[in-house]
Amino acid sequence: MTREQGLGRKLRRHIVTGVVTSGVVVTGAAYAAEQAPVAQGETMVVTGTALKVPTPLLETPRSASIVESDELEQRAVTQYDQALNYRAGAVTAPYGNDAKADWFLFRGFSGEKSTYQDGLRLFREAGYLWWKTEPFGLERVEFLKGPASILYGEAPPGGIVNAISKRPTEEARGLVDIQGGNKGHRQIGIDTSGPLTERGDVRYRFVGMFREQDWEQRGTDNERVYLAPSLALDVTDDTTLTLLASYQRDHGTPANVFYLPYGTVNDTPFGKIDRDTDLGDNDNDRLEHRQISIGYELEHRFNDTWRVEQNARFSTLDLLLRTAYPSYMNGDRNAVLGLTDRDGSYDATTIDNRVIGNWYGDGVENTLLLGFDYQNLDAEYANRDAFPYGSIDIFNPGDADFGSRGNKTNFDLGKEQYGLYVQDQLRLEDRWILMAGARHDNARVTNRQEGGDNQGYDDSQMSYTGGVMYLGDYGLSPYLSYSESFTPNIGNDLDGNAYDSSEGKQWELGVKYAPDWLDGYATAAVFDLKETNTLYPSGGSSSNQGGERHSRGFELEGVGYLTDELQVKAAYTYTDVTVDVSDTQQDLRAGIVPRHQASLWVNYGFDHGALDGLTLGAGARYMGTSVDSPQYSDTAVAAYTVYDAMASYDIDQNWTVQVNANNVTDKEYISGCEYWCYYGESRSIIGSLKYRW
Repeated sequence: MTREQGLGRKLRRHIVTGVVTSGVVVTGAAYAAEQAPVAQGETMVVTGTALKVPTPLLETPRSASIVESDELEQRAVTQYDQALNYRAGAVTAPYGNDAKADWFLFRGFSGEKSTYQDGLRLFREAGYLWWKTEPFGLERVEFLKGPASILYGEAPPGGIVNAISKRPTEEARGLVDIQGGNKGHRQIGIDTSGPLTERGDVRYRFVGMFREQDWEQRGTDNERVYLAPSLALDVTDDTTLTLLASYQRDHGTPANVFYLPYGTVNDTPFGKIDRDTDLGDNDNDRLEHRQISIGYELEHRFNDTWRVEQNARFSTLDLLLRTAYPSYMNGDRNAVLGLTDRDGSYDATTIDNRVIGNWYGDGVENTLLLGFDYQNLDAEYANRDAFPYGSIDIFNPGDADFGSRGNKTNFDLGKEQYGLYVQDQLRLEDRWILMAGARHDNARVTNRQEGGDNQGYDDSQMSYTGGVMYLGDYGLSPYLSYSESFTPNIGNDLDGNAYDSSEGKQWELGVKYAPDWLDGYATAAVFDLKETNTLYPSGGSSSNQGGERHSRGFELEGVGYLTDELQVKAAYTYTDVTVDVSDTQQDLRAGIVPRHQASLWVNYGFDHGALDGLTLGAGARYMGTSVDSPQYSDTAVAAYTVYDAMASYDIDQNWTVQVNANNVTDKEYISGCEYWCYYGESRSIIGSLKYRW
């Protein structure tokens, strides 16, 4: 039986049984359940991202998706924003192949502040101080769609994405992965874990990776070092402590992904700009990025009814970023350049405490969640941005005139937030699922500029959620849900008044389908999502507030084995987003978000004959037409389709060779425009040799 065949068995355990896995806190018993064979009809349960308690995905009245580590490895995902390429509701890498950060759009809203790891926020704030996630260190990626403030506090309305770190395992195992490819791609990774004691009450895992690669533009490159040790201890039969740490360093010349519509989507007398053309300042552009985290996850069970969970993390990030970019055209060939120059750091502390109770009665099962969480961010950075920085001939970048950095200005940003939340889930007669929750948050934001006033503010917010689901016959379960979100806004309007928080509200109607005859699932959902108090341009130095961003859409997603050998992943998304951009320009189509997108991935694993051990996979990703943000231009971006492929062969039970190709046809396309336009990734080919034990 090939490894892909084994995935078919796992799919019943991980998806058809409907587990929304999170690993926020995983007990030793949960790990044992994960490693032991699961009998037909049993449900393996671990803590869930969607509801923060053990809940089957197919019994959750919310849309959610999961990408397991097997799929990340099969598709050779090396950048975090590639993880959701084949899932509904997410636009991945809308700003091209950007080395500075991972980018998502969720249901038409930016996912910039939607990133979590192990259930705790990853901060992306203040002058490009953005935490980055390494896919090689992940067990899985979970995507909860729509507002999530009831459990996570401050969050954009589109959804959250939660990365789950690799953790210690009960059995000894390991992996060495050596890769090489075009664009100077070279990588070596090691992943080893197992028990440290005979009893197995102390377990370890160590993940390490080194990668070097060239970016799309000539003269740009990056080196990454990633280390992630972890240790799990069964303190008692009822108490488990897991320690998690990570170190990551990026070093290189950053890719300048910013291009103007002129010469990309719009014709010129001199043709188009090649996608590998760097319009920055290679001699001076620099990226030095270092991030360190250390944390723990603790669970204690009092009895069969009550348990407490706590997870916490301290993280620190240091950044030096210097990159030039074209700002606007000055004539037919020359662009005026600007310079982004930031040097800073932040320290962040996050902690989440939960009390969970489960009890049962005649035809009744109830789960109560009480929680308190806290987060604190302290960031400082120096800004030496310069404008204008110089000029460049966009068709002959060697003909450029660069200036000097700007004067140094220091900034100090702080954010402190704590929230109390309660959620109750009620299951009646194995037919009805009822859910309700509420949360109260207090947030304090400081925003100081050297020589200026503090533009911070205090805010408090109530958030609510509710849902109902009917567990029907034949695996068909319709549901209706309501959820809310809030996002504090930093700064003041033209009259000096501090901004209010933007608020999101969503209604979602859907159905989940997992029949007995299919080793897989299908979901469909329609949603109406609205954010009020949206900021929009004023024509002055700050924005107005009071606008609205409205997203309505339909999502269809399915994952399953049609046979023991043939697996299919399919997704379709329709998203219609409108936005107010001024007092008189209302309900305009939002920029960079396509109305239609679809994807299909198929892989076939041979399990007998001469081809035993061979797995072939192929995928297609379609993105429909999009437009520039209406406050900038009426530029239209053409639809595009790119194709991916893979082939792997299990030489024996230890050795595997694999080849992956993304954008097989090397299609040149623009992924989107938002004042600037962004080229999508060119063809990428990666070959790997893996040894497992």
